[in-house]
Amino acid sequence: MSDQALLRFRAGPGAYRSIQSNGFDPQNIGTIAGASGGAKWLVLSQLDRVIVDRILPQLVAPVHLIGSSIGAWRFSCYAQNDPLAAIERFEELYVEQRYSDHPDIDEITDRSRDVLTQLLGPTGVREIVNNPTLRTHVMTVRSGSLAATEKKPTLAAILILAATANILSRRSLGGFFKRGLFYDARDLPPFFDATGFPYEKIELSEENHAAAVLASGAIPLVLRGVRNIPGAPSGVYRDGGIIDYHLDFHTSDPGRLTLYPHFYDHLIPGWFDKRLSWRRNQGKHVDQTLLICPSDEFVAALPNGKIPDRTDFQTMDPTQRRSVWRGVISACRALADDLVNVLDKGSMAARLETL
Repeated sequence: MSDQALLRFRAGPGAYRSIQSNGFDPQNIGTIAGASGGAKWLVLSQLDRVIVDRILPQLVAPVHLIGSSIGAWRFSCYAQNDPLAAIERFEELYVEQRYSDHPDIDEITDRSRDVLTQLLGPTGVREIVNNPTLRTHVMTVRSGSLAATEKKPTLAAILILAATANILSRRSLGGFFKRGLFYDARDLPPFFDATGFPYEKIELSEENHAAAVLASGAIPLVLRGVRNIPGAPSGVYRDGGIIDYHLDFHTSDPGRLTLYPHFYDHLIPGWFDKRLSWRRNQGKHVDQTLLICPSDEFVAALPNGKIPDRTDFQTMDPTQRRSVWRGVISACRALADDLVNVLDKGSMAARLETL
């Protein structure tokens, strides 16, 4: 497979002009963005290693990390004192998840909490909230009164209603959920005043970081929502991807780029938009975005011909799933090599496509 068939580099108009004129300089990065996607992150774990090894040391503070769901988990690795070790620890914990034959919502929630505890270790949260360069922000949603239940039939009906309303208008989700941004108050991020939905901002702290990250990945009907997070309005907090699946808001400060390692070559606004082919992120929101993703040709050559996802837990037995996922991780070392090659040769401008 040729280098051209490995990674794709796509840039919004402002980022495209900047990189074509001046090349790619990590010191121009002001934000790193991470989407929801669960097991899809395994196709990025090798790229994450390169980013924390080669790019993070060159960043100029403050640089904002904004993630929903698995994006927030990944950035809980980035902002620790030894991010490479954290990524390796998280990857191993994620691949080795073990459940009973028919796990219920409590078993899955407890296992997720255990993985997060091991990922963070005894000092991880303190390191994250005090990182001298990185400012961690976690996107969640707070459920409205009807969507706060964990009763499966009721919550399923509410989600169907929300999905139906979303087809007509994405803004209708605001009747069911509020954005809940847990933010590092040392420097306010460019998305602090994002519009379009009811929006609550909660200061991130050592006391609420783990709960916020757990909530950000709490997929309704799969994991329990997180109740009454310290420092936040009372209620049930769930997966930030419900509204902000791929972060459809302005992420860049003026004159700075958003680095966006992503599973796909396109961005989908919300969780309920996955099957709405006509709905994509607004162009104005990606003007300064540099998106790095695997090519379709690369994905087609992966084990099973696809990026891992949550359905793998249902379609494969545990031994097979772990084997396939490790095969994907191994194959994705080629993506990391391609990125290193581009950084070493300064050849990103030549590889750049428009987003």
